[in-house]
Amino acid sequence: MLLVFVGVVIHRGVDARIRIDDAAHQAARAASIERTPTAATTAAQSTAASALSSAGVTCASLSVSTSTGGLRPGGTVSVTVSCAVDFGDALILGLPGGKTLSATSIEPVDLWRSTLNTGSGT
Repeated sequence: MLLVFVGVVIHRGVDARIRIDDAAHQAARAASIERTPTAATTAAQSTAASALSSAGVTCASLSVSTSTGGLRPGGTVSVTVSCAVDFGDALILGLPGGKTLSATSIEPVDLWRSTLNTGSGT
């Protein structure tokens, strides 16, 4: 029975890691298609939070860090997502009750996109 419980806790950790990696990827992609650093940062934050929520991952604290220095055609955007995941039931085994998991994703900015920010959506 103890072995099954340990397996469940390990699975939850691995599952959370995969979902946080995916959230970082989605957030970086969302940031890379924006035109301004402010819009890219906002898109990354909302996309990461939405991706984790949709995946059923609850973060005790969520941090989304966006590097938009390369937000230009041919550049790159980097997003790091850090999520404090609660494993409260793991305390029974003497394991830590939570862990902060982080993932970073780098996305290229389309080389051929327009640099104009017309606001018209076209």
